[in-house]
Amino acid sequence: MKTHRLLAIALLFLGLQVQAQTFDEQTTTSSQVRLNVTNIGTFGNAFRGYRDGTGDQSCEYPAGSGIEHLFESGIWVGGLVNGQSLVSTTAVDASQGYSTGSAGFEFTGEQGSQLTQRSTLFESPFYSNSAVSHQDYTADFTDRNITVPGTQIPINNHTNPLYVDVHMETYNWNYTFSDFFVIMNFTVVNNGSFTVTDPYFAFWANTVVRNINVTTAGSGGSAFYNKGGNGFSDSLSMAYCYDHSGDVGFTDSYIGQKFLGAEDKRGFHHPQIDSAFDIQSQQFYQDEVAVHYNAWQFNSSSDPVFFQPTSDAQRYNKMVSGLNDLLCWDQNASTNSNCGTNSIQQQLNQAGNRSDLVSVGPFTDLEPGDTLNVVYAFVLGRKNEDGNPNSDNNLDQRSIFYANASWAQTAYNGEDVNFNGILDEGEDTDGDGEITRYILPSPPSSPITRIESQDGKIEIYWSDNSEESVDPITQEKDFEGYNVYMTRLGFDVAESALDLDYVKVGQYDLPNNGFSFETGLDSIELDEPMIFDGDTNIYRYKYTINNVLNGWQYAVAVTAFDRGDEQSNLESLESAPSANDYRVFPGKEAVSDMDEFEPFVYPNPYYAGSSWEGASSFQEESRKLMFANLPERCVIRVFTVAGDLIDEINHDQSYDGTDTRWYRTFGDEEADNNKFSGGEHAWDLLSRDSQIIARGVYLFTVKDLDSGELYKGKFLIIK
Repeated sequence: MKTHRLLAIALLFLGLQVQAQTFDEQTTTSSQVRLNVTNIGTFGNAFRGYRDGTGDQSCEYPAGSGIEHLFESGIWVGGLVNGQSLVSTTAVDASQGYSTGSAGFEFTGEQGSQLTQRSTLFESPFYSNSAVSHQDYTADFTDRNITVPGTQIPINNHTNPLYVDVHMETYNWNYTFSDFFVIMNFTVVNNGSFTVTDPYFAFWANTVVRNINVTTAGSGGSAFYNKGGNGFSDSLSMAYCYDHSGDVGFTDSYIGQKFLGAEDKRGFHHPQIDSAFDIQSQQFYQDEVAVHYNAWQFNSSSDPVFFQPTSDAQRYNKMVSGLNDLLCWDQNASTNSNCGTNSIQQQLNQAGNRSDLVSVGPFTDLEPGDTLNVVYAFVLGRKNEDGNPNSDNNLDQRSIFYANASWAQTAYNGEDVNFNGILDEGEDTDGDGEITRYILPSPPSSPITRIESQDGKIEIYWSDNSEESVDPITQEKDFEGYNVYMTRLGFDVAESALDLDYVKVGQYDLPNNGFSFETGLDSIELDEPMIFDGDTNIYRYKYTINNVLNGWQYAVAVTAFDRGDEQSNLESLESAPSANDYRVFPGKEAVSDMDEFEPFVYPNPYYAGSSWEGASSFQEESRKLMFANLPERCVIRVFTVAGDLIDEINHDQSYDGTDTRWYRTFGDEEADNNKFSGGEHAWDLLSRDSQIIARGVYLFTVKDLDSGELYKGKFLIIK
């Protein structure tokens, strides 16, 4: 069971942070994948903190959906040293609780080592010329320590290190055609004094696809984890997992661990290429590097095929041969005692709690000083709905997921368009004489946007910065137009994924070039550019959404799209709505005279729960009642009819909703992206001691802190 592992992990982290190596973790936020990344080469956070609400996502997709896909993952490096099998790991599954897992016992970071963040986005505080994606994380760790750094505590079963150091980089982008994967780039250096022969590299994962809005993470012990189905695609070099019989209907998505490519001193390697080019001899040769897939039942020691490896020798054996190498991989083969009556794929397509391993090798022997670069990706994708939720019956169901995997491969290939590991004629787009990877076709940059929330309407302003964007492939300014999006009323409390609920409410593009609708930009262009106090941006466009309901949440976004590239067979690309989406709460603006514009409460009377509060997973702390027509700076006090003070609320025009549970649950995770009108403030219907209040009539006062003016009113609560 994994329930006891959570305690072990928590204790392990506490001990390490107090007395040993520095542990650092971050969550990817540029893409729609919310993946936990650490400075010691693990991914996923084993659902730490979900029970008390303090934890970040482990591997959520789409962002905000509550659909988690990963317990934990990490890398294995293995090889032979003087004939002995040695494997160093950042994470494994262990029957007696984690001995090497989340804290990276065999691979360790030095004291003070942390994740470093970089970004290619000019507006990012982490902008760097060396960045690869919109959000990079980098870290360095090593297996050479046999005791926990800074202590005399021996690392379990790690008396024979490989003496390799690893530099890790992760990449994720916010483009709509790439916001479903995270790439992990590992560079391994042999800094020991001996040669590692027949080296292999592997990516281990314990994937679990469940919707934590439906079922609490980790609840039910092993029953939470044993509902997954697994599979492997030889052509894509990708293992995958889906929810077989857990939260049926609420988890229609896949997660995959895909091998993208590798390079050692001999050259580039990928199993889909029949022969490789030896950069030393300048000749082609038959490449023996292969991808192997293994899966095993958690805590299984007796199954002849699906047994969990627990020693270096067993782990290395799993790395050098896989289930996909067996005769019974894709066909019934009852004559093979390891197969039973069904193919291994059929057995994996049943509910279970499994770990899996995607290994690659053997690479050229790693002599002292040699380097090996290996790249994987986590790929996420929706199941192509066919009326059979939580199944994996045919290729069509995986078509979207597989297309996403192809985009991850395209991202890795970069200039190596035909994916042969050689810089062919016409591929050197940047003219540096070598293959540059991670070059993606790029939509225009996201428009710099400003939102003004008003009474019954939303005003959207944006800059023309997108029109200056240069595509990295064509080296041309190929801007074409803008799209304006908003969500349907009530999208949030229905617990649906934000990116699936956008409705296009406006499209405007350049005229007279034979592309798109040619509507022109005149109808949204301002006669004079708009500049707001305290804002250095210049806004040239404006779009107004009228007839929206006060107090409700709307998500709005402006995107820019290009005209595509016919020669490259590339369709028009659009910046991601999620890259600059805002949550807007229309309402009354701040008032200067409460005699003319009297403060009021809505809904009044308040019944058991306003419909904007939602019905699923409801909690008392998530109630919401609005005070409106408020001055810029004021104090709101709520009393019983007997004059007892129930609560006191301080309001100013910069109100962002963070004092109310509702906005922290359903609003944007970045408070600055929640836009209010300035004259409204929410109350959670709890006393200042967080007690639930009774039904009845309540009095309220609003005191203007600038003028001293006092207003008195009342409202009714019916439960």
